Amino acid sequence: MVTAVRHLGPNWYASVMGTAIVATAGAGLPLHLPGLRTACTAVWALSLALLLTLLAARTLHWTHHRDQARAHLLDPAMAPFYGCLAMALLAVGGGTLVVGRDWIGLRAAVALDIVLFGAGTVVGLTAAVAVPYLMAVRHKVHPSQATPVWLLPVVAPMVSAALGPLLVPHLPPGQPRETLLLACFAMFGLSLLATLLMLPLVFARLVTGGPLPLALTPTLFLVLGPLGQSTTAVGKFADFAPGVVSAPYAQGFSLLAVLYGVPVMGFALLWLGLATAHVVRARRRGMRFTMTWWAFTFPVGTCVTGAESLSHHTGLAVYDRLAIVLYGVLVAAWATATVHTVRGLLSGALLAGPRPAPVALRPVTARTT
Repeated sequence: MVTAVRHLGPNWYASVMGTAIVATAGAGLPLHLPGLRTACTAVWALSLALLLTLLAARTLHWTHHRDQARAHLLDPAMAPFYGCLAMALLAVGGGTLVVGRDWIGLRAAVALDIVLFGAGTVVGLTAAVAVPYLMAVRHKVHPSQATPVWLLPVVAPMVSAALGPLLVPHLPPGQPRETLLLACFAMFGLSLLATLLMLPLVFARLVTGGPLPLALTPTLFLVLGPLGQSTTAVGKFADFAPGVVSAPYAQGFSLLAVLYGVPVMGFALLWLGLATAHVVRARRRGMRFTMTWWAFTFPVGTCVTGAESLSHHTGLAVYDRLAIVLYGVLVAAWATATVHTVRGLLSGALLAGPRPAPVALRPVTARTT
């Protein structure tokens, strides 16, 4: 077991995020299908089990393979995935209050979410500072190396912003509730502005440098994360602001939910089309399964919750339909990634170390007598 986790990187937390969002997004669908909520609760339980398993495995990794763990931190391609740890904690915690309470009770759900939200927020804010710092002073990166993976550490606070309001009603009235709500709003701004700094680098690399390598092409879907999650966040602010902040600010949050959410969701759909076209192209050129395929799950899930929020705040049926269609895409992507991940684990391919580069043999000249 100790040897098996040597190459287990923080990117594996993406599977927890992708599983948790299936449960959370499914619970908010404008559908009344028998058994849907029970199925979502079961998926949340699976995400909790995955989180606990990965936390244990990563603890073994840091304990017995510190050289590899440090190498991950100093690798500009792997270090940004530490944002996934924060988002995994937050996603499972949010799902606890949304559906997990059906099985474990409200009191236990609140307690668990407080722990996971607190830990995820601390890790997310740390990653949002530490990873860009390492990129500036330790990593040797070039604009041509920019990928959507660079967004992961700065998006983590946006997940806190979107899920933190769920805890507001469970705090004492007055300043505790207002403090949490406005703290989430501050993290919304932090993450949004950081994303606006990083996204032009990614788009410029894509346009001037050509398509991403085949294995990295699915990461284009990561751009949907801050778009869908920020739309979800402003909707949550509007939902929980009444009675927490004064009336003018509560009304302002309601306006922001629509005036911000509608255009951003429009851009998300534009990027979804662009990313899909790149993935189709890569698939035709032989793109095979890697853990980057989990990028098809959580970002799409945030667009589902964003569409659900817009449906609630605009009353437009078109957003109901959009949420249902995107949720179908999410479930299909999650099932595909899950099946391939299980196969890779059983075969040992996903936990194997990187293959050494082939060594070219020197030409030799036979001597004759």
